[in-house]
Amino acid sequence: MRTRALGNTGPTVSVLGLGLMGMSDLYGPADEAESIATVHAALDAGITLMDTGDFYGMGDNEMLLRKALAGRDRDKVVVSVKFGALRDPAGGWVGHDARPAAVKNFAAYSLRRLGTDHIDIYRPARLDPDVPIEDTVGAIAELIQAGYVRHIGLSEVGAETLRRANAVHPVADLQIEYSLLSRGIEREILPVARELGIGVTAYGVLSRGLLSGHWTPDRELGARDFRANSPRFQGDNLRRNLELVQALREIADGRSATVAQVAVAWVASRGEDIVPLVGARRRSRLTESLGAADLKLTPDDLAAIERAVPADAAAGGRYAGPQLASLDSEK
Repeated sequence: MRTRALGNTGPTVSVLGLGLMGMSDLYGPADEAESIATVHAALDAGITLMDTGDFYGMGDNEMLLRKALAGRDRDKVVVSVKFGALRDPAGGWVGHDARPAAVKNFAAYSLRRLGTDHIDIYRPARLDPDVPIEDTVGAIAELIQAGYVRHIGLSEVGAETLRRANAVHPVADLQIEYSLLSRGIEREILPVARELGIGVTAYGVLSRGLLSGHWTPDRELGARDFRANSPRFQGDNLRRNLELVQALREIADGRSATVAQVAVAWVASRGEDIVPLVGARRRSRLTESLGAADLKLTPDDLAAIERAVPADAAAGGRYAGPQLASLDSEK
């Protein structure tokens, strides 16, 4: 598989990464054996970037990754960990904590759950409004000096926060939502990241399944699936968004590709500094996404995609109102 560097200072990783969140949380029940088999299939296909979070399944996701990496060469895998999101026993969200002491505490638990002596990329999941980003980044820098972390990442922060963080210690990459339906980073965040030499790991490249080509208007979402409260999956918004998918399908059919492959390939085409994260929970979906790595979109393809799904065409926000308002990247 082809590779890309995460910014000027980050590691070299596969052109696609694997996001593990759905294997433990937020998308409803998942099968652990199939999840581990999917990680194995990704590794065997050449995917080297594995993205997790210490709050995915309240630690279960990290332990799942530990099982999946057992017997594998750890030095050939880049493990990215998000921290700081606080959960209650019912799985609810109760804030963020990125104080320096909390950073080191979260890292200690992640190292133990992952069964590793280092985390390749460590990042706060969101900006803690009560803690200067300089303090958070400084704490991660101390973990780097101590050998527990290799690189600093950030997630869902705005351009000014990127500048402030990078002034303390070089930031390898920014993890942020980027897809045909979520292109807000193009206005300011992506240009500043490129100015500073910071890479982008793009999550939500299939817009939580909307761009998978497999979504149907009558699909029922369980209580544990956060998409049940997502504006893009509701009523007229869903119908409008699926019309965009249908327009994209016509382009995909012309390339003998799937909608998902075109959507992932589009994100990858936006620059050599962008690595799409695919959130496959099953080997069949992973196999489909892997086809995007070899799909080269022509200028005519890109123009047709732009006509079919222009910027800001999505109906509904990418998160519900209160969540969207809390994102530093949206300010």
